Parts: sequence; C-alpha cells; structure tokens
Amino acid sequence: MTNNFYGEFQHILNTKNQIIIPAKFRQFLGDRFVISKGFHKCLFIYTQDGWNALVDKTEKILLADSGGQWFIRMFYSSVYDCEQDNNGRIVIPAALREYAEIAKDVVSIGVKNRVELWDKNIWASYCADPDSVPLPKFINNEMLQKLMELGI
Repeated sequence: MTNNFYGEFQHILNTKNQIIIPAKFRQFLGDRFVISKGFHKCLFIYTQDGWNALVDKTEKILLADSGGQWFIRMFYSSVYDCEQDNNGRIVIPAALREYAEIAKDVVSIGVKNRVELWDKNIWASYCADPDSVPLPKFINNEMLQKLMELGI
C-alpha cells in the first residue's frame, strides 16, 4: 500500500525533546520508522518500506562518483531508527534538532511518501520564500540533478 501523507500540524517540543506524531500520520508510519536530515533545514520521516525504497534508489550512485559518495555519507550518517511510545510521541535526536534548528515550536507536514518536521519559524520563511532556506552543503545543483534522475 502506498502511503499518502498530507496535512500540516503544529507541535511543541517537550522537555524530553519529544513531539506527538499526529494520529493521521501514526496509522501509516507503523511502530518503527526512520528519521533523517532532510533538505532545506527540515527532517524527513519515512516508513520502513519508504526508507527501503529510497535505499534501493541510492544504490545506483556509483562508488567512483565522489560527489555522490559524499551525499551518501552525509545523508546516511544522519539516519536514526525511531519508535513511538504508547502516546504517539517520538524523541528527536539532538544532532537532528540542531541541524533543523528545532528549539520549541515544530510543524509536521505530510509530503506524499514522507513526513517532514520543520522549526515553525523556518517553515514560515520557506513558505514565504523558498529561496530563503538554503539547501545543505551536501546537496549542490549537480547532486540535485543526479537525485532527480534517480527518482528521489
């Protein structure tokens, strides 16, 4: 079954660095999923099946492609297994909170096959002007082209 995540939800990061995943997303995420750096200062959450499909696509990046390998290293090194507790809460790892500049107010959005987590102010900036939130260093224009060719 293809997951179709959509919608926007507001959250507050609690003192244990947790947010509650909306029930609408929980039903598709399952018990275990992955969270990683995303593009434009956000975090990506994939179902296990969605993550496996992404891994299959990145397998096509050649070992001799130094830019592609840098992307693979930077992206894969930021992946964390994630589980929700009985109340639907997840912990956002410190390295990912720092990357996405998430301090307190969080927005989760559904984007087709994934959920994205954004700091509320960065999300507002991105909505007003997408160019105001730059891509991370590990994704340059050449890498974007490669990712598009791979269907990512």
